[in-house]
Amino acid sequence: MSPTTTAHTPTGPGAAPAPRPVLAGIPAYVPKPPAPPAEGPSHRLFLNENPYPPLPSVAETLARAATEAHLYPTIQPERLTHALARRLDVPPAHLVTGPGSVGIYQQIGQALLEPGDEVVYAWTSFEAYPIVTRMAGAVPVEVPLAGGVHDLDAMAAAIGPRTRAVLLCEPNNPTGTAVGAARLERFLDRVPGDVLVVLDEAYFEFHRSPDAADGVALYRERPNLVTLRTFSKAYGLAGMRVGYAVAQAPIAEALRKCAVPCGVGRLAEEAALTALEVEGELLQRVERIVAERERTREALLGLGWEVLPSETNFLWLPAGRDAERVAAGWERRGLLVRAFPDEGLRVTVGTPEANDLLLTAAKETVPPAR
Repeated sequence: MSPTTTAHTPTGPGAAPAPRPVLAGIPAYVPKPPAPPAEGPSHRLFLNENPYPPLPSVAETLARAATEAHLYPTIQPERLTHALARRLDVPPAHLVTGPGSVGIYQQIGQALLEPGDEVVYAWTSFEAYPIVTRMAGAVPVEVPLAGGVHDLDAMAAAIGPRTRAVLLCEPNNPTGTAVGAARLERFLDRVPGDVLVVLDEAYFEFHRSPDAADGVALYRERPNLVTLRTFSKAYGLAGMRVGYAVAQAPIAEALRKCAVPCGVGRLAEEAALTALEVEGELLQRVERIVAERERTREALLGLGWEVLPSETNFLWLPAGRDAERVAAGWERRGLLVRAFPDEGLRVTVGTPEANDLLLTAAKETVPPAR
């Protein structure tokens, strides 16, 4: 046996390779358990989906593309990449696509994180953050929210010599809050140039504040900034799984090297291309969702519920220890909402019918004590 040969100890026919030890500490997405029988139809208000089905033009595109489902897509969705480049006025080499923005997070972990690196992010925030961080063997540095909002001063203070990346969800999921462009830019100025900042703008189209940030504008002068966006929310293509990132060429090239070949399927690319063509019509739906968001929030406030201001397609109710109790009661009424134990409720803005049912349930439920 040579010095470089590793001896294997036989352990019998029932032996199996052991997973990486780091996986034992990684949280996983847990499917929602089946809901108990409800009176009437159930409304899915727990996944931040767009409540409206694809536009007829998008549905027609999908029907045509389905006839070619037996063919592989291109390694990278080149047509979509160039369409996005024209739409955003960026070089195609600065664009990265993936199966939803979660897929691009995995590419970031593979391309830029080493075991022992530290990753700073707010908590509670997007649930993929601890998963992606630990999968890369990196160390999470979780900074508590302040009143449901990113505490940017505390996040800047948490950056140390081992910090490799900062993950920032703007507006934030699950609280719906935003820090705004001015505060965000001051924060970015404090981040060292060798620390990657991932700005997740999954809810960009729903942000109505005059001070709304624009990560595509910001990345142009910041080589350490990656901006993520998605077709899942405003464009109503959650089932197609199409996300994209905009970054300077060296980072974008590294991320593409870690992309799963053909990760954006043929049907997904065609649907996204059509969605871009009818963007104006789709954004009219976004306006309806925003109007329903504000109507529902004002009504909930009037009923005595605490509801944070939202710049997304969902509302956050800081229900604390009552979160699971309230969610279970509403689920029996056919309202499937997301409970964060001991923290709050995240409720997707649904159709007017679903939102009216929510308001009826809220009226008949004692609000948590503040």
